[in-house]
Amino acid sequence: MSTASISLSKEPLVRFILRRADDALVLGHRLSEWCGHAPLLEEEMALANIALDHLGQARALYTYAAEVEAAGLDEDAYAYRRDPVDYLNVLLVERPNGDFAHTIVRLWLYSAFMSLWWQAMTGSKDAQLSAIAARAVKEVAYHLRHAANWLVRLGDGTAQSHQRTQMALDQLWPYAGEMFTSQPDEEDLIATGIAIDPETLRQAWLTRIMNEAAQALLKMPTAPFSQQGGRSGNHSEAMGHLLAELQFMQRTYPGAQW
Repeated sequence: MSTASISLSKEPLVRFILRRADDALVLGHRLSEWCGHAPLLEEEMALANIALDHLGQARALYTYAAEVEAAGLDEDAYAYRRDPVDYLNVLLVERPNGDFAHTIVRLWLYSAFMSLWWQAMTGSKDAQLSAIAARAVKEVAYHLRHAANWLVRLGDGTAQSHQRTQMALDQLWPYAGEMFTSQPDEEDLIATGIAIDPETLRQAWLTRIMNEAAQALLKMPTAPFSQQGGRSGNHSEAMGHLLAELQFMQRTYPGAQW
């Protein structure tokens, strides 16, 4: 059986679905890397469950993308048989875990956005996307609550935990803006009510982020958003290492099943 990479579809709806599926897959993989390394047993279970939620969202979206594309592909082909340039996730989710504070801040920034995004997508004119969103809304509400609670515990904790959390926010802030960018091939999807314009979520997201950062005694970064490229397949070196691990089994033993 061939291990050749698949070609990325040019169909706007397929690409729209893959962007969110890739976000979920990559962040789920990053969170799974905490297995055996989390600071508390309870937290290890929590992060593993959040990772599984993201994997479930990715699977649902990949399955629907395969249905729309109708090219004989499945969720495994999308997840494991693409080259790095054909993954469309935002750069934020592929950032290395760093320390625990770094992971929590990344999850918080992303979940605060996705909570709004999934809620808005429950009104999608695409019935399948609306149904996936309805399930994901409940999951991401927990993700956000969990991350926000840890944010306050760390930011308003010891001097060291505060310093690490502030550093994580400063380092990750430049990557947050990419979540609000739409792509040219999404214009018709937005116009017809299948997709939403993520820019419309920015103010609500920023309001929540500022309020929760204040509770955690964190200072909001002043640097503007600047890091983009993931949506168009321009990734960091970290993504290559992530995919080497993620794709190893399928590339080595194509078609392997449990």
